[in-house]
Amino acid sequence: MRRVSGPSDHVLVVGAGLAGLSAALHLLGAGRRVTVVEREAVPGGRAGRLELGGYRVDTGPTVLTMPELVDEALGAVGESLADRLELAPVEPAYRARFADGSVLDVHADAEAMEAEVRRFAGPAQAEGYRALRAWLTELHEVERDAFIGANFDSPLDLLTPRLAKLAALRGFARLAPSVARFVTDERLQRVFSFQSLYAGVAPRRALAAYAVIAYMDTIAGVHYPRGGMRALPDALASAAVDAGADIRYGTQVAWLERIGERVTAVRTTQGERIPCDAVVLTPDLPVSYRLLGHRPRRPLPVRWAPSAVVLQVGTRRRWPELAHHTLLFGRAWDRTFDELTRTGELMSDPSLLVTRPPEDDQAMVVLAPCPNLRTGPIDWERVGPAYRDELVGVLERRGLTGFDAAVEVERLVTPRDWAAMGLAAGTPFSAAHTFTQTGPFRPRNLVSGVANAVLAGCGTTPGVGVPPVLVSGKLAAQRITGAAGARPPRRAPRPSARTPRP
Repeated sequence: MRRVSGPSDHVLVVGAGLAGLSAALHLLGAGRRVTVVEREAVPGGRAGRLELGGYRVDTGPTVLTMPELVDEALGAVGESLADRLELAPVEPAYRARFADGSVLDVHADAEAMEAEVRRFAGPAQAEGYRALRAWLTELHEVERDAFIGANFDSPLDLLTPRLAKLAALRGFARLAPSVARFVTDERLQRVFSFQSLYAGVAPRRALAAYAVIAYMDTIAGVHYPRGGMRALPDALASAAVDAGADIRYGTQVAWLERIGERVTAVRTTQGERIPCDAVVLTPDLPVSYRLLGHRPRRPLPVRWAPSAVVLQVGTRRRWPELAHHTLLFGRAWDRTFDELTRTGELMSDPSLLVTRPPEDDQAMVVLAPCPNLRTGPIDWERVGPAYRDELVGVLERRGLTGFDAAVEVERLVTPRDWAAMGLAAGTPFSAAHTFTQTGPFRPRNLVSGVANAVLAGCGTTPGVGVPPVLVSGKLAAQRITGAAGARPPRRAPRPSARTPRP
């Protein structure tokens, strides 16, 4: 594995999102001095929180899976997840409501889910689910360390026995047909393949290897941090400060000072100069490349994932038919993905994700996938309010009667807003996971022409989502420190006044 060259005693991390905090903790555990600069007043990055007229809503990811990766990051400085964060399992992980009126609760427990599938679609589909579950579990075991958790220097790094095992599991086939081998009910196929949208690819085109995302939420299980998703970066930041990190909030990077191929200091918009031996950059790829003054050459331009319109609301009433996460599927499926990824149109028959936080069940987040600004250059300033009304109409037709009248406060986020936050193509899901943007073909976390800079975050390896972003921080740290060493002993946490609490 290639590492940055030269000294690396003091590492500066740009961004206190999940990737930056993960990198900081792993670097601290390896004995590095770490400074983190964050432009916002709180940690979290895209994992944010909004106080909306007395309601509290998550503004970024709402699904937390694979909490052992959080424990691993905290373990780098001798702590554990239990020291810092209170998690509750989300049961059911999802509730899927279909256009024909049928409802399926998705359970992580094998027996509970098999019984639910039997009730929903009959014994043959329940048997198919058991086989699908075994396949998903095998995929995860093969991919976890050799692909998701690995730094790649070249495509030749793929040539391991694990590659043969992945091929034997048909990981290089297409996702939708692979799921259909096990369950023939089209509704079940959706439940175990819609996750590829997070990766920016339609299920019929995505690699079957990305079924591992379905493993994460339908088998490993979904969790919720007390205090909302922003409690996660709060906990990581607090642990980092207690381990010696210097986190500077309200500090934006203007440019990087370089001598030859080495970054020697970070210059802030306040005029401060912060010397460093190495730097970890976690902003979106174009921003990081701009700061470095260098854009790696790729044979093909980066293809960006679809975006999302997000409606955040506080309501006067509750809908008991909603679970923590409810998927409202339309009748259309393949056409929907064509609209999102090819023709650049709004969904003609929307499928929506509605999230209702358990600590405030009258607050809701409605997520509607939509084309990014490259695929569909929509005038969101004009279209946004009308599309909001269209989405509300869809919600009311699908069972949330009286939704519009119950809304007390609301906020609409469109691709135009994502772009204003510095996210390429106006998408929070970054580079799509096409074959040419997967594994060693994804934008590297080492940038040619720069000797001591490393990238982390969803645009680089391994990819999009809370678990991959946490892994990306660890991989970035390994580029500086070498392979992970022994875990330090646990120590009792110390309260910190420097990092915001939930």
